[in-house]
This record gives sequence, C-alpha cells and structure tokens, in this order.
Amino acid sequence: MTMTRTAATFAPPVMEARRWLDGVEFAVDRPLINVSQAAPVDPPPLALRQAMAEFAVEQDSAHLYGPVLGNDDLRSELAAQISAHYAAEVSANQIAITSGCNQAFSAVISAITDQGDEVILPTPWYFNHKMWLDMAGVKTVDLPTDDDLLPDPERARALITEKTRAISLVTPNNPGGVEYPADLVRRFFDLARETGLRLLVDETYRDFDSRSGAPHDLFQQSGWDDTFVHLYSFSKAYRLTGHRVGAISTSPALLAEIEKFLDTVAICPGQIGQFAALWGMRNLTQWVAGERDEILDRRAAIAEGMPRLEDKGWRLLGLGAYFAYLEHPFGIASDELARRLVPEAGILLLPGTMFMPEGDSAGKRQVRVAFANLDRAGIAQLFDRLQGLSF
Repeated sequence: MTMTRTAATFAPPVMEARRWLDGVEFAVDRPLINVSQAAPVDPPPLALRQAMAEFAVEQDSAHLYGPVLGNDDLRSELAAQISAHYAAEVSANQIAITSGCNQAFSAVISAITDQGDEVILPTPWYFNHKMWLDMAGVKTVDLPTDDDLLPDPERARALITEKTRAISLVTPNNPGGVEYPADLVRRFFDLARETGLRLLVDETYRDFDSRSGAPHDLFQQSGWDDTFVHLYSFSKAYRLTGHRVGAISTSPALLAEIEKFLDTVAICPGQIGQFAALWGMRNLTQWVAGERDEILDRRAAIAEGMPRLEDKGWRLLGLGAYFAYLEHPFGIASDELARRLVPEAGILLLPGTMFMPEGDSAGKRQVRVAFANLDRAGIAQLFDRLQGLSF
C-alpha cells in the first residue's frame, strides 16, 4: 500500500511532548516547569473578554459567515497599522485575515506551489512549516545556519533550482529567538526579486521584537507585493490563541488565489476572533506595550542567568521574543535528554531534533526553551534545575 503524504509526515511535536507527561507525577514542592509551547496560558485581559461577550450576545453577525478574506474593518485597521509601523503604504485589498498564522502559511504555499516544487527553509525550522510542505507534496530544502542562527542569502542562492518557488523566514525566529537584522531581510528580498521567487516572512512574534520601529523596509519597496508575502498573528499580542486569527499581506492577485484555499478549508475566519483582534488593535496599545516590556524583562533574565549554565558547558545560541535556543553539554541526543528531563528534572522542553532534518547532528545537541510563561522566579528555578543536571 502506498503511504500517503500525511502518513509520511511526522506527528505534531508539541502533542508528542505532552505524551511524555503520561503517568509521571510531580511533587508539590517540585512542580512541572513547562517550557515546551510558545503560547500564552493566560486569557485575554478582562476588558477584551467583556467586549467579546457583549458582541457574542448582542450581534447576530457574531455567529454567521463573513467574507472569505476577512472582515473589511479588520483588514482596513491592520493595513493602517502596518502602514504606520513600517512607514509604508499598505491597502486593505492587500490584506487577508486567516484562521491563525499556520493557516496563512498553508494558504500561501498552496497558492504558489505545485507538487514537486521546492521551498527553502532555514534550519532550525518551525516544524509546522515543514509539516505543511510535506503534506502538500512540496520539497523542503534546508538552509543550515551557523552558530548565530542567521541564514546566509548567498548560501540560499546556491540552493535555488528551477523548482524553487519561495524562501520562507521567521523573525523574530521560532525556534531560535533571533531577530533578523533589517539588512539581512532586505538581502533576501533582493535575492527573491532577482530570481523570481516569493519571500515569505512570518512575523508572528513581531510585537515582542526588542527593536523599536520597523524591523525591515520591505513594505517600502516599490511593488513589494509582487515578491514579499507577510504573515502575522494576533494570537500572541492579545492572547487569542484559541480564537485563531492571523493575517497575510501581499498582492491582490495572489490573495485571489489564496481565497480559493481559504474558502474550501474554513470558509471564513471566526467572527468573535476577528472582533477581538480589531478591538485589541483599537484599545490595547498600551497593554500590549506592557506585555512586550515583561517579555523583554524575561529575556533579560535568561541572559543574566546564562553564566551559571555556561559554567556547566551549556551554550546560548539564540534569544528573543518567546525563545531561548540552547546547546546542551551532555553525551546523549537531545530527544533522549528531553524525555528524561520530565521525570528526572520536572522540565518539559522540546529537543532540537524536532526542528531539524532527520539525522542532522546539530539538532541532537540543541533544545528550545519557550520562556514566555515563566516569570523571573520561574526562570531562576528552571536554571537551578538545569544547572544541577548530570547525564
């Protein structure tokens, strides 16, 4: 029997990691430290929840289909905010709202590729991007990064073939945390434009970038939407993970193709989630700024604590947004290490093998820590436990 593409795709890593908890009991004075998933665990702020509840009760439209590409008011507001943030001119007809940023990526890939085509992903990659490419029958061409976790445009150029359709970047990066410098992102844009490719830039964690102002100038380039496809998520900024609201910014012509995918998968984004995203953009600017400050403080706590781990042979490869990406000092592979950390240290994290091509030796030495849900005390406790490890 022929194996389907879905059957050949690896299982969802976060769900796999959760299964490592089955049957494990944690002492009251040594609870589990879960740094496996990059998602807020707290609900949206109360004012937003109240507004969502009123909308659900008072507006019949909250429970009906809407436009496939999203509601006009949300598309217009996002276009205005992108224009302001990036000092550019973006129009509502260049915006589509999606059921989360993963769907945004899937929709774009479906619109620009055919079976057997190729997309270049820097490694370590975001595993859901790799999973979708596998299920779509698109070959993932891995672009190894160096110790700084930054991809090299010239190394990417050497990987381009007649089958290549896109290069996909994530900044601030998942899993590495690193923020791609503006000039590096621009060099990838120039490469994509020169070679006739699409450049996908997933900025799910943009709201937690340590830099102020625009992180790149791609929206300012003439005819940007012929090359550049911008992906965004409202989930992290407004704690709307369960409501699945993401966005795509690109050319109206490409959005017309993307609309076909969206119409057959979800028909339209959920109304309550779209309302929440719009309300958040209009009312929670200062609140989001406070959330960003807190994340940056937790990032600082990781940096301040690293000398303790470096003394034990650990190395920090990347840090930013929600993530710290580390090289461990032990003589066992990271997938085995991650499983053993659950019962032996009360830590749930993801091994680098989940973000690398199968057999890549670098992934066996790396782990990802999603620290956004730990305060400074929790980070200190995590470091205490890591510091005391011996394998």
